[in-house]
Amino acid sequence: MKTSKVNLGIVLAIGMTTLFLTGCGQPESPTASAAQPVAQKPGAPADMAADQPGGKLAEHGEAGHGEAETLKLTPEAIQTAGIKIEALAEQEISEQLMLTATIQPNQDRITHVAARVPGRIVKVHVKLGDQVKAGQTLALLDSLEVGEAYSTYLQAKTQLAVAKADFERAEKLHGDQIIAQKDHLRAHAEYDKAKASFAATGDKLRMLGVSPAPADDGRAVSTFPLTTPFAGTVIEKHAILGELAQPDKQIFTVADLSRLWIEANLFEKDLGRIKTGAAAVVTVDAYPGESFQGRLTYIAAVVDKDTRTVQARVEVANPGGRLKPEMFATAAIRTSGTAGAAGKGKALLLPQEAVVLMQGQPTAFVEERGGFEPRAVELGEKLRERVVIKNGLKAGERVVTAGAYALKARLLKSQISDEH
Repeated sequence: MKTSKVNLGIVLAIGMTTLFLTGCGQPESPTASAAQPVAQKPGAPADMAADQPGGKLAEHGEAGHGEAETLKLTPEAIQTAGIKIEALAEQEISEQLMLTATIQPNQDRITHVAARVPGRIVKVHVKLGDQVKAGQTLALLDSLEVGEAYSTYLQAKTQLAVAKADFERAEKLHGDQIIAQKDHLRAHAEYDKAKASFAATGDKLRMLGVSPAPADDGRAVSTFPLTTPFAGTVIEKHAILGELAQPDKQIFTVADLSRLWIEANLFEKDLGRIKTGAAAVVTVDAYPGESFQGRLTYIAAVVDKDTRTVQARVEVANPGGRLKPEMFATAAIRTSGTAGAAGKGKALLLPQEAVVLMQGQPTAFVEERGGFEPRAVELGEKLRERVVIKNGLKAGERVVTAGAYALKARLLKSQISDEH
């Protein structure tokens, strides 16, 4: 009896083992397979699989290993999204010194307009910010001193006319031997004296900053204009109608803003890296993605003993007056050496806006198979608004240079729709 119970237990154990092994050998059901998480790259973010089908961006040279989704758009959608595509090519890059700077007016083209004599402001012709031409009247002043100078000028002019007539008459009489030589010489001396006096009164008017011309019609005037010596913009105005203007007080400041100075402080250790005449590129936050070309025109001769820096100046053209004095700027000054990827002078460059972050990886969009494919890239040095592409792209590939963020948004939207 005991023997048959043992034999029955052995048979049951063998049967259970056979059933267990048979169950383990069966393939996994589709539902169970879909529920398993997709393997991630080492160091990838936890949401990597949610961003792309298969949880992996396409990498250059990895075709056949779970290629990324290709996003296809109509020509109208491409235009609406502002997408631009360019063939990637190697470009010459140079080593640059980046300096934080401020924009200042060209001090060689700025003037402080003031009256040379006290006078009351009787008319103001310009407003702050007005564009003015060379010689244009900014304000009209009335001055007692100018009125007296004009009066003296007219008296000297009258005396000159009388002395000239006397000399011409004495010249004729002396030729006819009617008057003595000394009378002729006296008339000549009086004429020379009147000419000198008249010239002196004219010089006095010009010294006061006014022209003798208004008195040429015989009227003594006391008003005179304040004018600008060159064309520019009125950047300061202190003229108030009826106020007394003094010689030591500037009334207007006019600056020619067609060319500006970009002033920066250069560290002592960088002095040997740049020299005057070097090309420079200036950028400002007001115009992202734009740059202004210039030249390094000045390096100070003295190091500031407190900051251990040297003043450096870049001069740039300012067409349209888009750059404003006192703006903050960044100046990238080309140094004597060149540097690129792997020490070369050429590299693949993309605008920084062409690279977006997906799954924690820098990504660019490449035109592939009639659509746009996200491609993981390795970035190098940032050069102003551009960035060096070290790996992930090849020269000649057509890459999206504008509108990458719109493509990223559309791709993520399509993935969310697919999941639901």
